[in-house]
Amino acid sequence: MRPTTGRARHAPAWQAQSLLLAYPDDQFPARVALAVKVAATQPKPVGHPLIRFAEHAGRVPLPDLAAAYVATFDHRRRCCPYLTYYAHGDTRKRGIALLRLKQTYAKAGWRLSDDELPDHLAVVLEFAAAEPAAGTRLLTGHRAGLELLRLALRDADSPWAHVLDSVSATLPALAGDEREAVARLAAQGPPEEQVGLDPYASPQFLPDPVVGGPR
Repeated sequence: MRPTTGRARHAPAWQAQSLLLAYPDDQFPARVALAVKVAATQPKPVGHPLIRFAEHAGRVPLPDLAAAYVATFDHRRRCCPYLTYYAHGDTRKRGIALLRLKQTYAKAGWRLSDDELPDHLAVVLEFAAAEPAAGTRLLTGHRAGLELLRLALRDADSPWAHVLDSVSATLPALAGDEREAVARLAAQGPPEEQVGLDPYASPQFLPDPVVGGPR
């Protein structure tokens, strides 16, 4: 585990990556500009991929970039941005994992809006930027899925692969068992649905109520 100072050092990069992984709406050019400023302060393996993405985004009309985002993340299963999908697929276990994520956010005083899922990579990165210690645990816990997403985006020749390259550069190198997990996920895919998602969860998995929060 990295020291706390090391984790906090990556917080600006995680915030910039989160901005670039959000849907390209009318505010996206401003987010890209902010991400470029952050990238200039980062080590080359972290900052350079963000600049490469920004250069691409600057050449592409915003409607085309938005269409590419939808085609990539909504229509390609291998490019799913929801991290618990890689470990659990659409199974009951994924529902529990989502609720545990919400509990983690709630303990930090965060409450998601109704249209946000807690395992979307942009949301996890935003949380990691604000809560580096807890965020590092979430990101490293999903290291295999992140690597598979990065490789899938590369295979698709997607500009968002640059953003995942940057994310990967902030995390420890893959260990042997993580490499095996990536290979297994690539070969078999996420677990298939067995019993579906429960509409309700056990009380022990529900987040504690919070009032307000940084969001």
